[in-house]
Amino acid sequence: MGHIERIELTAFSFPVRGLGLEGGAGATYNMVCAPGESIDVERYAVALYTSDGLYGEYVTHWVGTRIAFEQTKAIAPMLLGRTTRDREWLFDELKRELRQYDHMGHGPLDIALWDLLGKEAGLSVSHLIGRYRQRLPAYASTYHGDHSGRLDSPQAYADFAEACHALGYRAFKLHGWHDGDARREAENVLHLRRAVGDRMTLMLDPACQLRTFADALYVGKACDEADYFWYEDPFRDSGVSAFAHRRLRERLKTPLLMTEHVRGIEPKADFLVAGGTDLLRADPEYDMGVTGTMKIAHLAEAFGVDVEIHACGPAHRHCMAALRNTNYYEVALVGPDAPNAVPPVYRCGYSDQLAAVAEDGCVPLPEGAGLGVTYDWAFIRRHQTAAVEFSL
Repeated sequence: MGHIERIELTAFSFPVRGLGLEGGAGATYNMVCAPGESIDVERYAVALYTSDGLYGEYVTHWVGTRIAFEQTKAIAPMLLGRTTRDREWLFDELKRELRQYDHMGHGPLDIALWDLLGKEAGLSVSHLIGRYRQRLPAYASTYHGDHSGRLDSPQAYADFAEACHALGYRAFKLHGWHDGDARREAENVLHLRRAVGDRMTLMLDPACQLRTFADALYVGKACDEADYFWYEDPFRDSGVSAFAHRRLRERLKTPLLMTEHVRGIEPKADFLVAGGTDLLRADPEYDMGVTGTMKIAHLAEAFGVDVEIHACGPAHRHCMAALRNTNYYEVALVGPDAPNAVPPVYRCGYSDQLAAVAEDGCVPLPEGAGLGVTYDWAFIRRHQTAAVEFSL
């Protein structure tokens, strides 16, 4: 088993057609379907090289921002001279090193380390962490509502849900409009249930756009009436107030899915113990890697609750495949005539685009050693915007 002697971090950018920014360039994160428009999406890649000629790699999906890239740069040198046997020590050290920040740069390094371990062992990551299943039931997770004719009305959402159902999806999650209009959101919730009946499991994620607790309660009652599977991050506390969401849980029957914006096992445990959620969120990119995600999953299991994997990617599939107490894989984000903005860097057929689902409503688990995917490094380097290398 060789030690890590070189680390490469490569940031890159690529255009995605059919997407735009709601409200113009100032609304940096309000990504919506926008026919005829295009945005440049930033992601980054991690590659770890060992003294015995092996390598581990990972290309980010939704965590790949400039801020996360800078955090990864700050902590990556700590892996030099270490081996895959040091995963738990490294997890603890990297977590402490980013204690004053949001930990978002940690996950890609941990995932690349697990990819390396799988290649050393000749096993997939899901086998290393304990494979439970190979087929993953998926839901289509929409972009936010727009004003451009794609997701601009309750009927537009219903039409898109029907299109997803025709592809094989049996679950569908709404992200509503960015203006946080509670009455419009409640109307959307009810209209969609009337449109699809009991043929699809439905979820709502306002993504913290509802302005007040009262708004969250109002829309939550619509979720109750329409028998939604979960209600996620409803209002402008940004999804971090356990007290507020305990109060919301006391007034609603729809399960709350929280902690997407709460990092790591300890604060998620506090949120759960405080009664702030029914279900836990975990994300290998956001929650400090495969290592962090599995800790959260086992925390949820100890309390007898489910953990739902946030967003999509090869590491996300391997983690979900190793879990009993989880329900759906999130194909995020998708919309009519708008691609998922994940990087087009796979040479092996792997996909998180809308059409990736099979007729049985599931997505497959990548096979092969490590993450089981092959990256197009020529594409990454052709679109490179920054690169840094660390070596012994």
